[in-house]
This record gives sequence, structure tokens and C-alpha cells, in this order.
Amino acid sequence: MTAPPTAVVFIHGLWIHSAAWQPWVELFRGAGYGATAPGWPGDSDSVQQTRKNAAAVADQGIDDITNAYLDVIRNLPAKPIVIGHSFGGLIAQKLLSGGVAAAAVAIDPGQIKGVKPLPLAQIRSGLPVLSRPGNRRRAVALSRKQFRYGFGNAITQGESDELYDQWAIPGPGKPLFEASAANFKKSSPAAVDTRRRDRGPLLIIAGGKDHTVPEVVAHAAYALYAGSGAITDYHVFPDRGHSLVLDHGWREVADFTLAWLARQHL
Repeated sequence: MTAPPTAVVFIHGLWIHSAAWQPWVELFRGAGYGATAPGWPGDSDSVQQTRKNAAAVADQGIDDITNAYLDVIRNLPAKPIVIGHSFGGLIAQKLLSGGVAAAAVAIDPGQIKGVKPLPLAQIRSGLPVLSRPGNRRRAVALSRKQFRYGFGNAITQGESDELYDQWAIPGPGKPLFEASAANFKKSSPAAVDTRRRDRGPLLIIAGGKDHTVPEVVAHAAYALYAGSGAITDYHVFPDRGHSLVLDHGWREVADFTLAWLARQHL
């Protein structure tokens, strides 16, 4: 009897619909993986439906999102590889440190507890949510201008607008509030066990021109794993911004990820 293909679960971040992972899903399936890209709790099946029903995603926090992916993983025959972008990268690290994933790739990952750098670009990217305390329990949508700054600053205005029209959705404000307060609370849903020695391999990928998760933030997360002894790798795409998983250069990032997984014999 043939063993099922290794499962890969893609996890999107704030403001981007899970369907944006479809080129990755098709590429990974072609490479022999059982790839899927479930949405966050409250997401509708399409971008348009999610925009029309924004209230459904409101008040979903980091633990809510993590638990939704745990439910997906429980229905798989074996531990999957998890690949997350932005806040999805934070969730991927939580799943790996929780022992339910075989390996993780965290691309421009949301800030975990213990990461201290807070660049001005990151502050500006978070202002559409964090500037209003009431947004903690609301769904917040970005304008084209805000998307351009946070996601599309390393691509043309035209491509940024196209990506916005195709993939942008409202996102819950709660995860941003939780992550921004993580270092001031003893217990935080943004906490990850970075010292766990018996976890699977982890790759952190950064974009050198990212405004939403600047490279210094991604590298600070990588540094927190220094004493674990488990495989932890780091790579920077110097000229890429936060849109690197969905813009015209997505394939370069995807091929690098596939090559890294092959080196881990996964």
C-alpha cells in the first residue's frame, strides 16, 4: 500500500485571503506533497465573500487562529510541514514548537514574544489597526495606499494595486494588539518555545525591504532560537517586500523553500 504524500499546510497572514497560496499549492502538489491552504476562522471561501462578511473575522485572536489549524492537522494522517506568511509565520512557529508539525517555514513572520526591535516602518504598517483601541475587536481593511506601504513597496504601484484588488481582505485587529503587547505580559499568545530541542527543522525567511515585518525583526526572532540545538536556518531576499509570497517573484521564494525541504529530507 502506497503511503500518503507528506502534507503541507499553508497559513496566510493578516489582510490576505488563503486563495493567494494557490500557485504554491499547485507547485507543491506537482512536487509530490499533499498541499492545502485553509483560511482563518471566519474567512469565507472567496475574497469577495470575505469582504462582504467582514464581521465574521472580527475578534479572532492568535489562539483562535492556532486552534483552527490544529483542527486541520488533527485530521491528517501524519505531522505536516507548515508554511506561514506574516502572522501565518508566527502561527507556524507555534505549531512547530507545540510538537504537531514536522517542520516549519516562517516567511516574514509576525513578531513573537521576546523580539525587541520595533522599527518605525513596522509601527507605521500597524497604525491602521493600532491607532484605534476599539479595533481590537473589529475587522479592519487596508486602503490601497496602506497596502502599498505595508505590502507593495518593493513592487510597482500597478502590481501593488492588482494584488490588492485580487487578494486583500479585512483582518481581525486582535492579533496585532496581542503581538504588540507580548513583551509586557508574562503570558502571551504570541509566545513560542524557542528553546525546544526536539522539534523539527525551522526556516525563517525575511524580505530586505519589508515594511510590515522588517528584516531586523525576522532576524531577531531567528536569534531567539540560538540555544535550542534544533535545526534553525535563516535566509534573506534583499530586494523583496512583504508581498514576496504573492507578487511576480513568488516562484523564487517557493523554489528556495522546496530546496530547503529537500535538504531536510522532507
